[in-house]
Amino acid sequence: MCGIVGSFDLPNLAPRMEDALDRLAHRGPDARGLIRVEAGGSVVILGHRRLSIIDPTGPADQPFEKDGLLLVFNGEIYNHADLRHELEALGASFTTRSDTEVLLEAWRHWGHGSLLRLRGMFAFALLDRRTGELVLARDPFGIKPLFIARPPGGGLAFASELKALRVLLPDGRIDETALTASLLYLWVPENRCIIAGMEKLPAGHWLRIAPGGRADIRRYWSAADDLAAGRRKPPTLDELRDVLADSVRRHMVADVPVGSLLSGGLDSSLITVLAAEMAGGIDAYTIAFRAEDQRFEAMPDDLHYARMLADRHPGIRLHSIELAPDVAALLPSMVETLDEPIGDPAAINVRLICAAARDRGIKVLLSGMGADELFAGYRRHQAMRVAAAYRRLPAPLTGLVERAVKALPVAGAGRGHRTIRWGQRFVEFAGLPEEDAYRRSYSYYDPEALNAITRGARREAVAALMEDHRALFDAGPADDAVNRLCFTDLHMFLPGLNLAYSDRASMAASVELRVPFVDLAVARAAFALPGHAKLAGWQTKAILKRAAERWLPREIIYRPKAAFGAPLRAWIRRDLAEMVDDTLPGGRLVRDGWVDGPSIRRMIDEDRAGRRDHALRLWHLMTLELWLRSMAGERP
Repeated sequence: MCGIVGSFDLPNLAPRMEDALDRLAHRGPDARGLIRVEAGGSVVILGHRRLSIIDPTGPADQPFEKDGLLLVFNGEIYNHADLRHELEALGASFTTRSDTEVLLEAWRHWGHGSLLRLRGMFAFALLDRRTGELVLARDPFGIKPLFIARPPGGGLAFASELKALRVLLPDGRIDETALTASLLYLWVPENRCIIAGMEKLPAGHWLRIAPGGRADIRRYWSAADDLAAGRRKPPTLDELRDVLADSVRRHMVADVPVGSLLSGGLDSSLITVLAAEMAGGIDAYTIAFRAEDQRFEAMPDDLHYARMLADRHPGIRLHSIELAPDVAALLPSMVETLDEPIGDPAAINVRLICAAARDRGIKVLLSGMGADELFAGYRRHQAMRVAAAYRRLPAPLTGLVERAVKALPVAGAGRGHRTIRWGQRFVEFAGLPEEDAYRRSYSYYDPEALNAITRGARREAVAALMEDHRALFDAGPADDAVNRLCFTDLHMFLPGLNLAYSDRASMAASVELRVPFVDLAVARAAFALPGHAKLAGWQTKAILKRAAERWLPREIIYRPKAAFGAPLRAWIRRDLAEMVDDTLPGGRLVRDGWVDGPSIRRMIDEDRAGRRDHALRLWHLMTLELWLRSMAGERP
């Protein structure tokens, strides 16, 4: 796991390259390297910060050069040993034990055909000195980030994080549609970038640029082509178990200790138990919150289930970390960490628990992320099934239900009402057509409300975002409603939110977060399954739960769904109340015309009165406000 930065045919960026590399120091504190070469008449600069995981010796440092190929690489190739044997049979020889050298030789022998042979997460840049051709590539799911910029005059710049790319090209302005997307979803989708003129190399794509030529982006993997339901024979229960166990085994490959994030839920428990059995034990890290915060949020007690699992598996060494952060002090630095405005407070959880693990000598942590997207595990998947029935009810009845639910208080004296919050979210989208309903289930404004809080100034941007979502949703399998939702999640929610904040927050602590569910073999098995095997009646992740019965107690497998969240409403009502008042109503969001001041004031008042649940909206408006101030060079 590392950070990379570089440029092609932009020699004027050379004086800024050291500073850009410094901005990635947290991604790779173990080594750094920067090289400037001339190839094919072009000047190419490649920089690297290293977090040593596999073959931590000096000869494996980067930039890595061998026989005319020069590579900088962020990520891990879990099947590098298998590929090494294949390549040796083809005549390749190796001087290190690193997956970096395997990747370089794989490209030499197979070109872009090597990309689908890789089991892992990656973003890399590879230069062929003889031709002057530079190639960039990103893993199929977008686990590892790669930002690029292609200036109008030609050339290319790239970096693992936007903050480093902005050092190289500091004059970028805010992209209006991306900022509007952030308001809509509380994060920026993969096909948008918050800085105009910069973009994310799409997941499953590679880019080629040659001297004097334009950058050409090509797709090497597509879920639409490869994972549509019905294309493969569905795996049996035992075959699914074998696929999951194999993925965890591969994700354990490291020359440093590997730990796990354990919430006590199905996904993280399954990963932790499998890893503990394979390694003969594992350090698992669980979050706990202050009792008063947990009570107000009406949060389940994850620590209870994590202890239950550890008690039954002596190889699990459980570490409980109580999070009671000074969120007012932490929030500005968290905004800086995340690059783009992301309004999910779970990023704070990841950053703090990764920092605690790193303090105990852990460089690698396994996460259960990705199972909900692939196996239909979110409440919204259930809600879409309920909504289909709801839409068949008479309009007068649904109107009565909506008025009644919206009138209920979401919080009382010292305690939030979790079920009422869910009910109010449900009636906001249940009556809409399928695609609109699904978008609305994980966005925080309908188009009319978003236009209202922006006074209609973002109407074109809102329309463009609606079309983006519609095109993606329609690309999913038409004959399987559940897999269509999972397909949309795989391309929208997973890379845009979960993988993005997890990468930035974990790397801020110099910890590599690995996601065994987000693996080509697992994804292919998941999408070979019909939707009814995933959402069986009202049971989410049904087949995954059945598979887990080999390893986990039923109390954990079938416990109520618990999101990986934070006591957000307690923070907004107490810890951040003064900061909200001082920052939002008259801040840059309002002064620069992004949102309407009275609308923000109304949200604050309704939330504090317990009439509506605006905590997540207010949290995100705070992150967006602080991000805008940092862009303008202001102190938070």
